[in-house]
Amino acid sequence: MTLRAAIDQYIAWRQAQGARFRSMAYMLRSYCRSVGDEVGSHEVRDEQASAFLERPASSYRDYKYSGLSCFYRYAIARGLATHSPLPAEPPKATPPARPYVYSRAELRRLLDATATYRKQVRQLEPHTFRMLLLLLYSTGLRRGEALKLTLADVDLPRALLTVRETKYYKTRLVPLGPQLVRSMEEYAARHRSDNAAQAGDTAFFVNRDGTPLAPATVSAAFIQLRRAAGVSRDATARYQPRLHDLRGTFAVHRLTAWYRQGADVQRLLPLLSTYLGHASVAGTQVYLSMTPELLCEAARRFEHYAATAKGGRHA
Repeated sequence: MTLRAAIDQYIAWRQAQGARFRSMAYMLRSYCRSVGDEVGSHEVRDEQASAFLERPASSYRDYKYSGLSCFYRYAIARGLATHSPLPAEPPKATPPARPYVYSRAELRRLLDATATYRKQVRQLEPHTFRMLLLLLYSTGLRRGEALKLTLADVDLPRALLTVRETKYYKTRLVPLGPQLVRSMEEYAARHRSDNAAQAGDTAFFVNRDGTPLAPATVSAAFIQLRRAAGVSRDATARYQPRLHDLRGTFAVHRLTAWYRQGADVQRLLPLLSTYLGHASVAGTQVYLSMTPELLCEAARRFEHYAATAKGGRHA
């Protein structure tokens, strides 16, 4: 059996079990193309598998190794392959990007720089880019979630977003604050056509020609914007601040504000987790130790509790 046929059979088997298996299927077919569609499933050489795992050099290698290991266990158990060409141990993973929490001064510089970071305006217009950054910071949405919003998903009279088919295949409602609603109304009015009604499935964030923003375009533009705004880590740092870090910044700033207000953070944490679309509260708890400022507020809260709780009152 060819490798392509074996992979197609495996994908069909996984999907028949109820798994969507889209990204993994794409990876497996990329593997197939890299070694040759017509190669026998038992003929893939060790060096071919290793070469695929090493391209590109990123943490994606772990994902590829895991997916291919599952495929080869399936194939060997059913006689579709005689052995696995994968190395016995997974490739050494590149350390993941360390989250970056933007200061409010840095956020202001980023927003201000949207008007000047490019000498010539291209498809991504300054006011569109600024609105996108405001939304990402103000709501903690993922980049893909924001770019997939349609006019039907944005209910400004009710100050509500409908975020569909998220990272964990769920749909959630995201309330908006009054200042953000006003900014979004101004953006929407600027793009509203007076000559023709826009369909509900029209993208909310669009280029100058009305086409939806592409994720790669936004990410590349952000790198230019960050440099123009002078926002960076130390020059020797492996990773620089990312667009995705606006999400973590939203969470950290929200948690810090709750601590300062004297709110019950542990009770509110599940609400923040739901708002962010995390699969569990554990995904949100990682933000509790991301900045010295947040740790200081948490420590101050604990000291107050220790001083006033029964049995912990100071003499």
